[in-house]
Order: sequence, then structure tokens, then C-alpha cells
Amino acid sequence: MIDRRAFLKLTLGAGGVMLLAACTSTPAAAPTTAPAVAPQAAATSGPATGAAPTTAAAPTTAPATQVGTATMRIAIGIDPDTLDPVGQTTTTVQNIVDYMVESLVFLGQDGKPQPGLAESWQVSPDGKSYTFKLRQGVAFHDGAPFNADAVKQSFERVLNKDMKVPLRSPMERVDQVTAVDASTVRFDLKAPFPPFIAAMAGTQYAIVSPNVAKSFPTSYNEQPVGTGPYLFKSRTKGSEVVLERNEKYWGRKPYYQTVQFRVVPEAATRESLLLANQAEMIILPPVSDIPKLQQNSQVKVLLAPSNRTIFVAIDVTRPGPTQDAKFRQALNYAVDKEGIIKSVLFGAADPMDAPMSSMLFGYCKAGAYPYDPNKAKQLLQEGGYSNVALKMGYPTGRYVQDAQAAQAIAGNLRDVGINVDPQTSDWPSYLAQINVPPDKSTFDIHMLGWAPGFLDAFQAMVQFKKSAWPPAGLATSHYSNPQVEDLLSKADQNQNEQERAQQYCEASKLIWNDAPWIFLWVQKFPIVHSVKVKNIGSLAIEKFSAIYAEPA
Repeated sequence: MIDRRAFLKLTLGAGGVMLLAACTSTPAAAPTTAPAVAPQAAATSGPATGAAPTTAAAPTTAPATQVGTATMRIAIGIDPDTLDPVGQTTTTVQNIVDYMVESLVFLGQDGKPQPGLAESWQVSPDGKSYTFKLRQGVAFHDGAPFNADAVKQSFERVLNKDMKVPLRSPMERVDQVTAVDASTVRFDLKAPFPPFIAAMAGTQYAIVSPNVAKSFPTSYNEQPVGTGPYLFKSRTKGSEVVLERNEKYWGRKPYYQTVQFRVVPEAATRESLLLANQAEMIILPPVSDIPKLQQNSQVKVLLAPSNRTIFVAIDVTRPGPTQDAKFRQALNYAVDKEGIIKSVLFGAADPMDAPMSSMLFGYCKAGAYPYDPNKAKQLLQEGGYSNVALKMGYPTGRYVQDAQAAQAIAGNLRDVGINVDPQTSDWPSYLAQINVPPDKSTFDIHMLGWAPGFLDAFQAMVQFKKSAWPPAGLATSHYSNPQVEDLLSKADQNQNEQERAQQYCEASKLIWNDAPWIFLWVQKFPIVHSVKVKNIGSLAIEKFSAIYAEPA
């Protein structure tokens, strides 16, 4: 692996998001594209109450990099649901899209915002107005100039209620976007929102060409037109996405002329491609093979921490026992989380003890559901639940050992007397089945992961808000609790950090007791790459950083 100094330079100067550990989840996905500058210091994400406006530190110029003609081949586990920034829902897809588009800010290694397409910003004392000074001399892939009008049009597309934006939630607080002049844009909020700047780093808020914004105001454009270091070249659904270096890129140019993302759902096949020199990098190898890969002198293994929680969402609106909290608690006691982590995930995860990762601001330990099949049976008996049948959905190739873990979970539920019908499909089809309003739901329970795109409880807690029920968002358990909603509403705009953290903690404990999920684990993020390439790292919101990879 590259040393810490080199990786810091890579992730900050090359636009990586955050080191350490989002469809879902993500996570907030921050762009991994690299500005031509390496920021000297982090910008503040918002002022304390009554604080004076704050401005991002001035950047310094990054060194030029040699460019080549070779192809970088990366094997991933899923086929993208969409390549439009506003429509994607997963960090894997965000990684692809981030090669082509850029946001006003990106998140640095420490998880704090850094200048991207915006050189600096100021925050009003009341926390309700954010003014960005834009980078000049930047052009979109189609030749359109990047300016304040382009930012305004791009965000009007994001804010358009007729456009399906699954990860729109942070922008619900925006009242209006104003192009002050050609290089200045202002966002006025309806109420203070402390993590606004960090949220702006999300891939879904990347700036697209005005031509795209005008031509696709309410529909997706599957050939992203941004300002990033790579251009869209081609896509074969179910097979690959191919990108080509933007020779007119405004910033530091990457080494590889072409990047090929190969869609390979089977982990063992991804590993075989790497070992046969048919891929330079893979994500999510068979975890049982990690010790062997670590001993292989031809590859390097990154087993990075992640902020991704893996859970089984319980649709609380389905007719039957899933509407009963005691039944949902029984499901939690029935699943041997630690046993599955040990025997199926080979230690590549830690059990959840809250509805979010401990990496997030606002985390507190909410409780525990130890493996106790007798307790599960007791709760089922008390509720009069016998011969219960549940239809279960799960993905294959999206998360670490997802299919194998789902089968083990189904087995645990059968052990306490529940009849489980597990079903899987390719990722786009699976998303289409679970991202639906209550009356269209077909699964009683379904496996999913969530990686907030910035390290704040806000982005984790959108999973428990009625306003984020599909199609407006990705809260696929269709859970809502008035007490939780009230706490979250207060916390989301509270500029007193101590009070805000306590409000998120109280909400977490209520959610834990209500059990709208089978709370499983926080997974690690395995990346394996050939020793023939360098400058590959991992990011806090479960992304990889490989745009500036080059031959070793």
C-alpha cells in the first residue's frame, strides 16, 4: 500500500473523499475526481451560532503528472442502475460517475469539505445562506462554459419535484439558488442545516452541462456530461462501462487514457480476472480468499474500514406480523450476527449496536440483540405468530458475501419456525423491486446496505423518515415514528453540536427498540489490485480512489 503521506496527497490533491469507511449507501457520496489543486486546510461545514462567515482556505497548485495510453481495468460487482448523477443510489455507481462529473466541494481524507469546482465559500451568521466563489476557466465536456448560471440550472434540475432524485434529502432545505454574477452563486436555505457544505460533496449534486439540464429536466441522461477528468465513451449493459480521458480537463490529468469498468457479479470470477492479469483492480473479492491474497506477491490487499451498515429492512406496512414491533424484535434475536460474520464474512465486519456506524457524528450505542433463538421463539409465541411465511429479497455481488449471508439469515429464521422464501436478481432489477411505495411492495423483508456520503447522522437517519419513503427516497422499510421524526427535525437544524448529538442518540434508541431492520453489521471494504499499479486507496464512504492510479 502507498504510505500515509503519499495517500494524503492522493486523496486531497486527487479529489478522494474520505479515508476509512451509503444505496443506498453512502454514504453522500463525495466526488473522487481530482481538482488541479491540493487544499491547504479544510473549509468549515457551517458556523457556530452567531459566528462570522467562514471561507475555505486558498488552494495551492498540484504538480503535473505524466500521462499514458494504457487502459485501467476495474472489476465491480453490479451493473449501474443509472449513470445520471441525480439518479444513482450506490457508492459503486458513484465511483464510476465521479470520473466524469464534479461537485462544488469534495470531502478530504479527514472527512471535511475541500474546494472542488468552488474555490471558496462563505456562510452567513444565521447559517441560512451559503455563497460560493466558482473556479474560472473550466468547461464541460460538450464545450459549454462552467459558471454560476450552469450551477443554478444543474441544481434546479436536482430540486425539480418531477425529477426522481433518490438522494435528494439534504437539498430539501434549499429555498432558492441565485447566480449573483458569473463566478458567484448563493444558496438560501429555509432553515439552518449544519452539514450543508459536507452534503454538497455528493455525487448526486455534481454539476452537469446546461445542455443536459435543459434537455433532461425530468428524465435521466445516461451519458454524463460534466467537467471531470474522463469522458463517457460507451456502455454495454450487464457487461461494461468505458471512459476516455478528457484531454481538455481543467485540472491535473490522470495517467490512463481509458478506464474500463467490467461488471462481474461473481466474486470468484473477479478474483480470477485479477490473477490472470485481465483486470488491474477489483472490489469485494471472496473474503475467504483474503488471507491467501495477502500472501500473494503479485497483488496488494486493502481491507478498509467502512461506514456502511448492512441490514435486513422489514417492511412495516406489509399486511401481517411485520407491523408488530415484538415480531420484528424476534427476527433480530433469531439471527446469529456474530456467527455469520465469523463463518460467512470471515471477520470482514463488526456487529451493529446502533442504526448507524460509529464513524458518524451523532452516533451512540443504542442497544443489543444478541443471538437468542429461545427469546425469539418466546416473542413469536406471545404474539401468536405460528406458520408465518416471509418473502425475502437479497442482492448478489453488491455487498461482502451478500448472497451467502442472506441464505444464512434465512436459515436462522427457519430455525425459529418462520418460513422464508429468499429471492435474488441483478442489481438494477432488485432496486426496481425494493424502491417502491408501500402499495407496490412485494418483499416482506429485504437485505440492503447504507453508506452515508458524509460522516454525519443526518444522512444515516433519512432511512427512518416518512419523507424519504420511495419514490421520494430510499427508506424502503416504510418506517415512521412521530417521536423519531420530531427529534430528527430538531437535530437536523440544531447548530449546538452537543444538543444535536443528544437528539440523534435519543432517536437511535427509539429506532433500535422499534426494530424496522434486522440490524446486522458494519462491513469492511476489501479492495485488491495488481502490484503493477500504484496510487490506489480507499475512501471513508466506501469508495475506492483510483482516478490517479498509474503504473508502479
